Amino acid sequence: MCGIIGYTGDNYAQNILLEGLSQLEYRGYDSAGIALLTDDNQIIINKEIGKVASLASLCGQEKNSSTCGIGHTRWATHGGVTKTNAHPHSCGKVSLIHNGIIENYYNLIQKYDLKEKLISETDTEVVAALLDTIYTGDPEKAIKQVVGEIKGSFAFCIMFADIPGVIYCIRNVSPLVATSCESGSYIASDLTALIPYSKDYFIVPEYHVVILEKEHITVKDLDGNHVKPEILTVSWDIESAQKNGYPYFMLKEIMEQPTAIKNTIAPRIKDLLPDFTDDFIPDSLFVNLNKIAIIACGTAMHAGMVAKTMIEPLLRIPVTVSIASEFRYEEPLVDENTLVITISQSGETIDTLEALRLAKRYKGRTISIVNVKGSSIARESDYVLYTHAGPEIAVASTKAYTVQLAALYLLGCKAALINDKYSKEQAKEFITNLTKVIDDITLLLKDTTHIKEIAEKITKASDAFFIGRGLDYTLSLEGALKLKEISYIHAEAYAAGELKHGTIALISDDVPVIALATQEKVYGKVISNIREVKARNAYVILLSCDDEISDSSICDVHIPLSKADDLFTVFQSAVILQLIAYYTSDAKGLDVDKPRNLAKSVTVE
Repeated sequence: MCGIIGYTGDNYAQNILLEGLSQLEYRGYDSAGIALLTDDNQIIINKEIGKVASLASLCGQEKNSSTCGIGHTRWATHGGVTKTNAHPHSCGKVSLIHNGIIENYYNLIQKYDLKEKLISETDTEVVAALLDTIYTGDPEKAIKQVVGEIKGSFAFCIMFADIPGVIYCIRNVSPLVATSCESGSYIASDLTALIPYSKDYFIVPEYHVVILEKEHITVKDLDGNHVKPEILTVSWDIESAQKNGYPYFMLKEIMEQPTAIKNTIAPRIKDLLPDFTDDFIPDSLFVNLNKIAIIACGTAMHAGMVAKTMIEPLLRIPVTVSIASEFRYEEPLVDENTLVITISQSGETIDTLEALRLAKRYKGRTISIVNVKGSSIARESDYVLYTHAGPEIAVASTKAYTVQLAALYLLGCKAALINDKYSKEQAKEFITNLTKVIDDITLLLKDTTHIKEIAEKITKASDAFFIGRGLDYTLSLEGALKLKEISYIHAEAYAAGELKHGTIALISDDVPVIALATQEKVYGKVISNIREVKARNAYVILLSCDDEISDSSICDVHIPLSKADDLFTVFQSAVILQLIAYYTSDAKGLDVDKPRNLAKSVTVE
């Protein structure tokens, strides 16, 4: 959730921290704050409710020459949105920022009699107070003792007033990345804050103390042993994390989808066949399977539902899709013949990570689909299939979704080929159709004016409904999520055949119904369902592969798709539904990239 940045070096820290927070604001924007450590053993804190711009305005009224500091942009999980609850939190000589949740904060208050030291409602301040209570001049010793007491997830950056120029960090689950270069040492919750300074970085290992000094970074395990971290290199540059003339990141990322899909699938296609040699994924992974279990959250879970509908009839084995937060508390039917596919854009989604760990305990074969190299889920999976979407900044996921679909389609084709469900000729036809979606989406995105006009009609609605069958239904779930999360219109997706079993009671005059009818084998059935809602005066927006609709009475607006095989229409439809959501939100004057109550990466339970 929250965004973290820390810097120590030769330059003014305040400017670096504020710029870093602006890059990280998609991770949380309820409040923001910075703490600056001066050479004369003072910690100066500025905090503000709202977005980073408000904090920058407050800080602009002051001049500070400190070259060491920490900053935080918050997504509230513990305590309301107030300046007091904003990070950093200080107690005595200690100032810290935190991403995560401390589950046993109340017990710590009681055990160490901390109540009189606390002024906020947060679990984070409890840790600051506990550190101050334990600290006797040895930061590493105090940190080791404190994390031994804590239950929960955390990423801490800590400054001690009597140790100028040094930042101490430690994490469990919640991500941190760090780099050191000529200008100093940097640490952050996300690579976007580090890219302006270096493309080389390392992922902070769990339960290791990281010590940032201006000339170098030291990493130690909890026994005090020095550890040399693995240095990684990011494959994109700062321009990829800029709007580049677009009004919002979401629109930019929608437009980037043809390139993102191409970058994801092209390196894995050899002679028109799926090939995972460069990913070190063996054919044996797909042999003797009796089940596939897909585990994810939110948009990634919706990608999994599309994949289930595509893969299950192809392989003729059960494919389940589980919400990660539910799977991890079950006794799952997973064994050594189960292929477990976990999906996460960030690779740090905590429920998905814990579900992966549970699947491994049940001896499942694990492969993850993630977008971030070296992320926690990637490191803990048996195998990883990286998507190459580049940074996704908008909270509402778009290109991550379509590249996840593309990766899942590749896996499905490979499994079918290995298990003799596809001949080489059939697999080549599949891959040909998959690569064609790049051109189809490119053509679609050349002119989106008609979709913008359709969205203007939806802005006045309080409810909207999505209907479809088969792949269209599973895609509708994602379309409804997109609309509700950025336009705040109540939106639901229903299997079209279920309308008459109760759902049709919700249809009233002019309520928008986005109907997907791209599957040839159920086309007539969906059209019949559309007639049912049209008879109740719904405002019907129809997506289909028809050039024209012979009977114009079945819909108010028709959005034609390029001709495509039934399995591959979902890619075009997904982009159209993303655009409908985007233009609806924009027409309502909302902040498309930063919807209320949401943050990009969910690293707390």
